[in-house]
Amino acid sequence: MSSTQMQTKKPRRKLPLWAALALSLATVGPTLAMAGNGQGLIGIVGKSIPLVFLIGLIGVSLVGYGFVRLTRHLNHAGSAYALVGGTIGPRAGFFSGFAMLGAYTGFSIGTLALTGAFVNAFLAQLQSGSADPFQIPWPITITVGAAVSFLLAGREVSLIAKILLVIEGVGIIAMVILVCVIFAKGGAPATGVDMSVFSFEDVNVTQVMSGVVAAFLSWAGFEACASLGEETDNPKRNVPRALGGTLVLTGVLFIVVMFAQTIGFGTDPAGLARMQTSGNTLGDLGHDYIGTGFSLIVIFTAVCAAFGCHVATAATAGRMIYAFARDGFGPSALAVLHARTNGPRRATMLVVALALVAGLACAWTGWPVMGTNNPAIDTYFLFAVAGAVCLMVAYFMVEIAAMWFTGHRKFDAVHGGHGRFLGVALPALGALFIAVVLWFNVKDAGTPVDAPLLGLYWCVLGLVLAVAASRIAAKVGAALTTELDLPVLGKKLDPLAEARS
Repeated sequence: MSSTQMQTKKPRRKLPLWAALALSLATVGPTLAMAGNGQGLIGIVGKSIPLVFLIGLIGVSLVGYGFVRLTRHLNHAGSAYALVGGTIGPRAGFFSGFAMLGAYTGFSIGTLALTGAFVNAFLAQLQSGSADPFQIPWPITITVGAAVSFLLAGREVSLIAKILLVIEGVGIIAMVILVCVIFAKGGAPATGVDMSVFSFEDVNVTQVMSGVVAAFLSWAGFEACASLGEETDNPKRNVPRALGGTLVLTGVLFIVVMFAQTIGFGTDPAGLARMQTSGNTLGDLGHDYIGTGFSLIVIFTAVCAAFGCHVATAATAGRMIYAFARDGFGPSALAVLHARTNGPRRATMLVVALALVAGLACAWTGWPVMGTNNPAIDTYFLFAVAGAVCLMVAYFMVEIAAMWFTGHRKFDAVHGGHGRFLGVALPALGALFIAVVLWFNVKDAGTPVDAPLLGLYWCVLGLVLAVAASRIAAKVGAALTTELDLPVLGKKLDPLAEARS
């Protein structure tokens, strides 16, 4: 590609609030989360899925407060990479960004695989009277999906945001209708409206906390708009609003919809077994409670949502790779923006290529086996849970950064001391919550390749690089000091700069 087509300058600030909100909503993917995330939880917590989501909302809200606190002052394409690096220091920032990069790359792989599963669920519903419905091998579906994703890579975010917002809007409306019908009919005849799903009746604390990682997975991406900090108009106002808006909208929706789904299938062993093996829970319930036509609409929306989530997570990971490469970690060829679309096209294409290769490798080897009896959904859960662990590590670092930012005396002269107690206490609770959840997920790992451990391996690699590669840390520190426009604070908080002085 010629030099006239590529550029290395920063993106233009032009995205409105709704575009930032739309990217976060699309990355979260409410339709995708509700249609594909419950199955993997049943083997861990049984019918107590709504309880897990309620606890997950409390934790993710604490994390959200930390992001809101920081994005009022710092905005950057690297998201956690810059939020942590601009406060604690460059090594911590590099580690946080590396963890978040692993998360969104994992999500991009997983959601591409899930697109293949949902396509077959749609085809099966089209042939609802057939005992052996025609199915497309999911490697073919993800290959076609990756080809389309390549074409979209680096496109205008506002265009992608509009498309994804329409898809999620249709999906949310359909979910609300389905929930109302399930409640009106009193749930499954065998068990009815069973409120014990919000209790510890048949589960213990270890099981619930192990399941919270999967619940966090459903909210993963609420902070995606933070990666648009360099492209959003008035980011110190609009990015925090987009973060808060995403959490409020999805928090209420997820708990209500998961409750409706659990009682819709039934909380007895037969109902839970059917839910666990469902290719698309919303589609199956739509068929049971409303009819085939409605089910087809729901599943088609879920297909679009899964693919849209893949596109959005690839775009987020691509922006992080671009931010790393721009600051000296990675090939300079990835540190460029396309002149026409103003997006990190090459970096995003790299993420899409990785997603395709990983998906095809899983299909070829038959690994992993996660208990859903659907290899595409198994692949989704492996990479999504590993990515969720990476994301929680990055969230932990953001919580520490928020505490540091609020409690550090050097910030008082610039930002004042208002709200110091909440600015320290709430992120501290969030960090504690994350630490407890991670512990419960790794302490009883069955094999060295369990999904939570895979996520931790990636984070350990990032930690080794952050500690050992002092040259990278120095470059990151110098770049962040300039890019965040905090020359005084950047110098004070950069330990390498302090040592040199």
